[in-house]
Amino acid sequence: MSQIRPLIPLLVTAGILIGGNGLQGTYIALRGSYEGFSPSLIGMIGAGYSVGFAIGCIYVTRLLREIGHIRTFSAMAAIGASCSLAMSLIIDPTFWFLMRFVIGIAVASLFATVESWINAKVTNANRARTLSIYRLVDLGSVTAAQYMIPVAGIEGTVIFSIIAIAMTLSLVPISLADRSSPTPPEAIRFDLKAVWRISPLAVVGVVCVGLAMAAFRNIGPIYGEAIGMSITSIATFMSAGIIGGVVLQYPLGVYSDRLDRRTVILWTTIGSIITGAYLSFGAGTSETANIIGVFLFGAFSMPLYSLCSAHGNDYAKEGEHALVSAGLLFYWSVGATVGPLLASLLLEYYGPDVFFIYTSVIFAGFAVFTLRRMGTRPPVPPDERPRRFRALLRTSAYFNKLAAPPDKEDRR
Repeated sequence: MSQIRPLIPLLVTAGILIGGNGLQGTYIALRGSYEGFSPSLIGMIGAGYSVGFAIGCIYVTRLLREIGHIRTFSAMAAIGASCSLAMSLIIDPTFWFLMRFVIGIAVASLFATVESWINAKVTNANRARTLSIYRLVDLGSVTAAQYMIPVAGIEGTVIFSIIAIAMTLSLVPISLADRSSPTPPEAIRFDLKAVWRISPLAVVGVVCVGLAMAAFRNIGPIYGEAIGMSITSIATFMSAGIIGGVVLQYPLGVYSDRLDRRTVILWTTIGSIITGAYLSFGAGTSETANIIGVFLFGAFSMPLYSLCSAHGNDYAKEGEHALVSAGLLFYWSVGATVGPLLASLLLEYYGPDVFFIYTSVIFAGFAVFTLRRMGTRPPVPPDERPRRFRALLRTSAYFNKLAAPPDKEDRR
């Protein structure tokens, strides 16, 4: 713990941000429905966040290099908090789209700043422990945040105020306890064509994950409401999908390190198809069946991003891993922009039963593409892979860097 202690303020800051951001995603969907917004409008608002997030990922490094970590973090926290409060003052879908767009830029910048900061302070001796704590912070804060909604209620300004408070309070730990001023990070190179050339399967995989899982995070609460769940049950439903994503993450990762990684990706994708089909045709309106089903759905679908990223890095050459990580995060955000729009339109016109049919169709297409790629080129032998599997958060490219020690220290 003596090695971790200097990082505690940054980890606390990250926990506050992750919790507030996770709360906002669920709440906006439910509050929009309460205000009479159609599912397609709610999907549009969710897409606005993803577009902003993608822009933030691209430009935050330039901001960090020009004004530094502390000013970047302070400015973006103020912008994010102000936009959250503004949404409580003007109840309009177009205005909410604009605010969520700006919040997406701010949140991407905040995560990149704090994770770049952690990267500057972490050492190889405490890297693994820091990652473990970070993932626990992520899981705990997102899960706990979901239950703020049934406690505070949907109507009124309370949740908006809580989100703004969270963004503002995230300034406190690093302001009081961290006196360092990290060296500005090197610019992250974006070359989307190069990432496609390195691994088409990884690119298609993360786009599909964005299409399916961003729809779940943004439209999942509307699905729960449409089948008659209470607010507390919706919070449990969303939490079950998130917690489920942790269960198979490491077992699947271990097997993918030993086998052709594409085989594990294929079977994991098939698991996502089957569990989505169960939610569509077997769970009905039963709260228990839906919560169990979405737990299994999350267990298979959530690890796919990390598996695809690991596969992409298998084919990356020395010095290309940061390029792959940044490119895949951007490709994911493209899928995450389109996914809520498509899913919301389908739910609006065909009802809640089609929601998980949509995710199953997305994953079925990816399974077919995976089979085609398996016949196109041979796998990288396990003993020649430069990096092992890493469970990744889709927060910033700097988390990928944090999760991957230098190549020379990660070879087998």
